[in-house]
Amino acid sequence: QVQLVESGGGLVQVGGSLRLSCAASGRTFSSYPMGWFRQAPGKEREFVAALNRSGGSTYYADSVKGRFTISRDNAKNTVYLQMNSLKPEDTAVYYCAAAQRWGTWRPSEYNYWGQGTQVTVSS
Repeated sequence: QVQLVESGGGLVQVGGSLRLSCAASGRTFSSYPMGWFRQAPGKEREFVAALNRSGGSTYYADSVKGRFTISRDNAKNTVYLQMNSLKPEDTAVYYCAAAQRWGTWRPSEYNYWGQGTQVTVSS
């Protein structure tokens, strides 16, 4: 089992950057593929990015490709989401999550979730 805590959200202007962090408890962090999701008011939770256990393989939603970068540091039990060139439509609560297997982008296939961190992009 793993517990996840996100941080790094906040208010940023259009075109700005933020880096989200997700700290995990437990010794088994490196055994989980990790993902970032987001949920805007009135919308369903959507996939943003994911990476495999080693961090050598990544996958992004088309809406963030080229702007966001997911990475992990297994020695620090932390996964990151670097967000650049932010747009108003990026405004949402961002969640990190751990999956049992690599290659899935559906929220239902992620077993462990953090509490979320708010990202607001103002124009």
